[in-house]
Amino acid sequence: MADKRVAKRVVITGASSGIGAATALAFARNGARLVLGARGRAGLDDIAERCRAAGGEAHVRIVDVTDAGAVAQLAAEARDTLGGIDLWFSNVGVGVVGRYEDVPIADHAHVVAANLIGHMNDAHAVLPIFLAQDHGTFVNMISVGGFVATPYAAAYSASKFGLRGFSEALRGELSKHPGIHVCDVYPTFVDTPGIDHAANYTGAKLSLPPGSLAPESVAKAIVRLADRPRNTTVVGAPAIALKLSHFVVPNLSAAMMNGFMGRWSDKAERGEDGSGALFAPPAGPSGIEGGRRHPERRRKAAALGVAAGLATVGALLWRRK
Repeated sequence: MADKRVAKRVVITGASSGIGAATALAFARNGARLVLGARGRAGLDDIAERCRAAGGEAHVRIVDVTDAGAVAQLAAEARDTLGGIDLWFSNVGVGVVGRYEDVPIADHAHVVAANLIGHMNDAHAVLPIFLAQDHGTFVNMISVGGFVATPYAAAYSASKFGLRGFSEALRGELSKHPGIHVCDVYPTFVDTPGIDHAANYTGAKLSLPPGSLAPESVAKAIVRLADRPRNTTVVGAPAIALKLSHFVVPNLSAAMMNGFMGRWSDKAERGEDGSGALFAPPAGPSGIEGGRRHPERRRKAAALGVAAGLATVGALLWRRK
């Protein structure tokens, strides 16, 4: 019997590496028709070729999401090329690591511009298309950093907390349009090339904790939203514990993270400070994986994270009785 499913028409910004690239490939395997946007041509061409080999249709567009006019043009071209847009994945995310006062203010400003204003530009460009169609799904990549403050990444925290509020406001405005959905995705640490692209002013070489997720795990969750949209999707079990502990004592997790980051920066392998790929894309393709993940340790780390988080919450609730 022939497959009567209609190919999804999908736009992904931040599609040249990491989660965006993994999601593009996952959609392509389902026969999706894709428009992929990012700043770097080399990374886009690499992922688009992989998508075509996987059975999808892929078009690439160079775009900087901090440029509202360029994003509006991307949306119009995607609508015309695909004949409509079913899902827009707003995925651009950049970061700078370092004590707030040690990081140039221009770096902080650019993180907020890309991670918050860039997503607002995406939504502003595609929502009129969704409203004209009377359907569409806007997927907002946030991260657990939208619930739990991240010392040594203050601008990142500001952008992610802002994104959570932005999504909630949009859902309120769209509540009378049941065919239009705003879906937030909150993963924990993910092993992507993003850590190599980040600006870094710690004096240490950046690394990831054990238990980091594969980008493909997040991609699967996003693909599911195309057929079964939901307001909030958390990827990675420790995120649940972090949200609970933040609800009970919102400053505890930040203080603990600050202590951890201070010890880490003192003991980690030395590295060079700099703005990384914050202001310009990498020269070549970066791919999907960051190469730092230890899959055999992920399940154990996840279990320990949940246990520790729940134990903390339980102890605090007990003390409040």
